[in-house]
Amino acid sequence: MLSTQQLAELRLQLLKEKSEVEEHFKQNDHFGLERGHSHESMGELSSYDNHPADDATELYEREKDIALNEHYELLLSNIDRALEAMENGTYGKCEVCGKDIPVERLEALPNTTFCKEHSPDQVVSHDRPVEEGVLMPPWGKFDMDEKDEDVAFDAEDSWQAVAEWGTSETPSDLAFPQDEYNDIYIEADEHVGYVEDFENFVGNDIDGKNIKVYPNPEHERYEDSLDDEGIMTSYGDLPAFEHDPYVDDDKR
Repeated sequence: MLSTQQLAELRLQLLKEKSEVEEHFKQNDHFGLERGHSHESMGELSSYDNHPADDATELYEREKDIALNEHYELLLSNIDRALEAMENGTYGKCEVCGKDIPVERLEALPNTTFCKEHSPDQVVSHDRPVEEGVLMPPWGKFDMDEKDEDVAFDAEDSWQAVAEWGTSETPSDLAFPQDEYNDIYIEADEHVGYVEDFENFVGNDIDGKNIKVYPNPEHERYEDSLDDEGIMTSYGDLPAFEHDPYVDDDKR
């Protein structure tokens, strides 16, 4: 049970803390969030001419402002709640279980109206800036079940088609640097418009007959890759009964 002197000291502490928080909000416009877009608080008109790293720094600062603003708004709400409890004569008792809150806890956290076991502040906030949405990969959030992924032109393919024209990354950013900038985006080696490599140089007539190989750079790369692996097809070497026609006759 709190004494009259203890209650008076805690009230003064709460009023002082409330005044400081309100003055803080007044000076910085709730950490600049009252201005709407982050550009207004940063003094920028647009992100068009900004380096991605600069935009990332601004986004980090925006995230920090949101977290701090949420923290101080919760603090102000808790202070008002504690002052109201003092007026009602219920201050010092947990709102959930009704047990007395230890004096040591009230001295360390005078704005609380809950005991340690029933404190609602144990929940992590999920309030995030809307700008983070554009940083997510354009695939995965549309169809989370990768087992049913088909070969249709999806969001991932759309990203790759745009990334072929260049990204903000450089070859030095990758663990395995590529020779060309057009090959450094995610899964740049993935087939686009076809499934197997041989589809680039093998053709047939309208009936599926008269299969013919058309020599081109893709065909040369395909042959070189097979030679490097020491195999005759992309599926491995041919079985014995199919292997004979492809080897020289033993004339000995």
